[in-house]
Amino acid sequence: MLKDVLAPVQSAEDIFPAYRATSIELLLEYNNLSRPFDTYSSAQLLIGMCMDHRKHLRIPDNFAYIIRAGGANLRYSEFKVSYAIAIGGVKAIALIGHNNCGMVNLIARKQQFIDKLVINAGWTHEQAEEHFTSFAPMFEIGNEIDFVKSEAVRLRHRYPKILVCPMLYRVEDNLLYLIHER
Repeated sequence: MLKDVLAPVQSAEDIFPAYRATSIELLLEYNNLSRPFDTYSSAQLLIGMCMDHRKHLRIPDNFAYIIRAGGANLRYSEFKVSYAIAIGGVKAIALIGHNNCGMVNLIARKQQFIDKLVINAGWTHEQAEEHFTSFAPMFEIGNEIDFVKSEAVRLRHRYPKILVCPMLYRVEDNLLYLIHER
């Protein structure tokens, strides 16, 4: 099933035609194909990706604005997205989800979340539970791939002149995979 949805990028020919000759192609070449770094004085694109500590992109300095948010959910970072477009002049957004994301099925981690806020942050049980109950629905993403695809659609509607590319980062191999959007 995943191989029908994910497209590995093992050569330049694997990059979808819509992304060729764009900063998305450069991102894929830098990260997956070990393209030698070019020098940049301004960002070429915006990367929206999860805050997860297991992800590290291979990109040159000054190549991209990067917004890290749980699940690559940019809904609550829209002003920052607008800034990168308006002031930074970026013409593309790489929206990168990853497998094994902690924002999937948050409800299964509710008790751990509450318990650890009590222990690690010094909160009362009631404070921690209220916090989880108030915010978990905003940040739950469901399935990583489906969320990234839907977020790409949302961003395309919001910013119709901006190229938006949904991708998945596999933590096992540190590579980016294009997502088929059928």
